[in-house]
Amino acid sequence: MPSSVETLEFQAETRQLLRLVIHSIYSNKDIFLRELISNASDALDKLRLESLTGSLAGVDISDLHISLEVDSDARTLTVRDNGIGMTRDDLVELIGTIAKSGTAGLLEKIKESKDAATTESLIGQFGVGFYSAFMVADKVTVHTRRAGTDSGTQWESDGEGSYTIQAADDLPVGTSVTLHLKPADSEDGLADYLSESKIRQIVKRYSDFIRWPIRMATDRTDADDNATSDLDTLNSMKALWARPRSEVTEHEYNEFYQQISHDWLPPAETIHMRAEGTFEYEALLFIPSQAPFDLYSRESKSGVQLYVKRVFIMDDCEALMPNYLRFVKGVVDAHDLSLNVSRELLQHDRQIQGVRRRLVKKVLGALKDMQAKDAERYAKVWDQFGRALKEGLLEDTDNTEALLELVSAASTHDPAKTTTLREYVERMKDGQDTIYYLTGETRAMVENSPHMEAFAAKGYEVLILTDPIDEVWVDQVPAFDGHRLQSIAKGQVDLDESAEGDKETDGDKAQREQDFAALLPWLTTTLSDHVKQVRLSSRLTTSAACIVGDAHDVTPTLEKMYRAMGQQMPTVKRILELNPTHPLITALRTAHHADAEAPALKEIAELIYGSALLAEGGDLPDPARFTRLLTDHLTRTL
Repeated sequence: MPSSVETLEFQAETRQLLRLVIHSIYSNKDIFLRELISNASDALDKLRLESLTGSLAGVDISDLHISLEVDSDARTLTVRDNGIGMTRDDLVELIGTIAKSGTAGLLEKIKESKDAATTESLIGQFGVGFYSAFMVADKVTVHTRRAGTDSGTQWESDGEGSYTIQAADDLPVGTSVTLHLKPADSEDGLADYLSESKIRQIVKRYSDFIRWPIRMATDRTDADDNATSDLDTLNSMKALWARPRSEVTEHEYNEFYQQISHDWLPPAETIHMRAEGTFEYEALLFIPSQAPFDLYSRESKSGVQLYVKRVFIMDDCEALMPNYLRFVKGVVDAHDLSLNVSRELLQHDRQIQGVRRRLVKKVLGALKDMQAKDAERYAKVWDQFGRALKEGLLEDTDNTEALLELVSAASTHDPAKTTTLREYVERMKDGQDTIYYLTGETRAMVENSPHMEAFAAKGYEVLILTDPIDEVWVDQVPAFDGHRLQSIAKGQVDLDESAEGDKETDGDKAQREQDFAALLPWLTTTLSDHVKQVRLSSRLTTSAACIVGDAHDVTPTLEKMYRAMGQQMPTVKRILELNPTHPLITALRTAHHADAEAPALKEIAELIYGSALLAEGGDLPDPARFTRLLTDHLTRTL
């Protein structure tokens, strides 16, 4: 006798939720196949586990798989598995009854939410991916039989508020979900899901690393025009991150890296890790050999993909990697997340934040090991990604020390090689407790700066920093390993003269200050539109003058950067320092002592200031006036 058909109604709240899920949960309708394949994979996992440890011990699991079946005439797509299957009660509990405790509260939160992303994340928490099938189907039919039972069950619904359920005979163990597809509609985002190429594309993108084979019959024509049908496996099943590192070859790592990064070079470093405990995940990360063309553009995105139990969830998952490590490529496969997890949820998930911290430490640790064991390879990586890593000194205070250990910079120690801060410290002079640096646009400009003269004469090493970001991070980082970082173009410089003959007595200093006691205030007043102070310098040996800033002043380069970004910056007056032993300065002092009101003195003061400004690569306030004054004075000397 035919089995009786029961028609069951969804509760009112459940109908509301079902309608919301069908129309709002996903903007990309292709996701339905990912959800159904993921459910099938879970069923296969459960059968395998039961066959090894449970009541189903001894069940044949030699050919567990997922099948995709297309019937173009009937316009149906079937997702079939030979997994654990379901009983009638399982169907009612897992599929037929969406209404669970908390459904009313969930609906209330969704109604209150005015943000589409928040709504999607709330639905994602509920975990009802099976119903995404109704986005593409007018009707869904489920046939299932649980392993270890003799009878099967059929469940069917059009997603409008009710479903039917009845017993079904002669069903194999497992579950089949048949979708009676809606017509293709490009305007509504409905693709032709009967198309073999479309199905292959979806499987490759979302389910390529599912551990079970996903098979589909493919029609072909042989050389004699005879129609044949072959069973193809659509997914690779090669989730390298799920295999022990000892079982993966370097070739496989490189091939996988090139697949996910579209880079033709092998990676500079591979990081394979597994975490177990309260939150389990595997990660396979790569540090590239060269920077992508868009690394420093606003459109640049994170290179880490998120999977959940081998199911692809999203590209460029910002929650897993900070912006300054956006060049890192790879995958993270979390075991305990919902497939429907949103970016907004990830940003605030404490477990994901913990994963992020461990991944960052692993990447920085791998770079540190590379620096110690293969300096040449590290130098190439730093050349490509050093600027991005230095962004971390502004963003990631938790890892400041680790990042400072990685910093590599040009210095006056060796014109051909860069140095680390650690190496700089090891070479510091006895009694030196400060790391000296100078920023500028080019190495040549920095090396030829007047600020360098005393440091070069006395043999002090100076870091040469020419990246635009160097102007910012050196002000944010107070010290390295207890040694203060100081710009030689800021504040007072008091170098320790080691040679006995170089030492200046207190009496000498007092005499010098007395000699210039009248000139310095006069120059400060004369140049008051441009400088806030004129003083004697201890950092000059050959140049007549240089311009320096106070210890906490914004540098001219940084000032230009801010203005280029549209930020209004107040004009910062700086300090003019004079070399008291330079013939021009001593002659100016003598001339001022003889006649402080001489008109030419003011013009010479302007020329000294303009020359100092040009020497550091600055812009003259009035280039035409400077040129005229210089020409006039040169003419009078001939």
